Amino acid sequence: MTVHLLNNEEITLLRKEIELLMRERQRLLQVAGAAAVLVANLDSSTLPDDQDTIDAAEVLAESINALSEETLKDALDMVQAEFDPEAQAALERPGTRGSS
Repeated sequence: MTVHLLNNEEITLLRKEIELLMRERQRLLQVAGAAAVLVANLDSSTLPDDQDTIDAAEVLAESINALSEETLKDALDMVQAEFDPEAQAALERPGTRGSS
């Protein structure tokens, strides 16, 4: 086996691995995007009082917040999430969920 042939085999293997990783990234972005939408629409006052559920919601929210802005944008784009200014304004009004 020549060095040239070995290099071509290595290149082929690397290409396949990169393609596999890119497909996996797309699936993970879809999961992260769906999770981000869920967290954004979650009313924490309606969560069950079960501490395990609350802890899981906190871990999910913290994990989403740890994503880079670019990755989060890619994730939201993957699930075609759009910012809803009216819903955000309603959340910020006193007496509505999400307001302090």
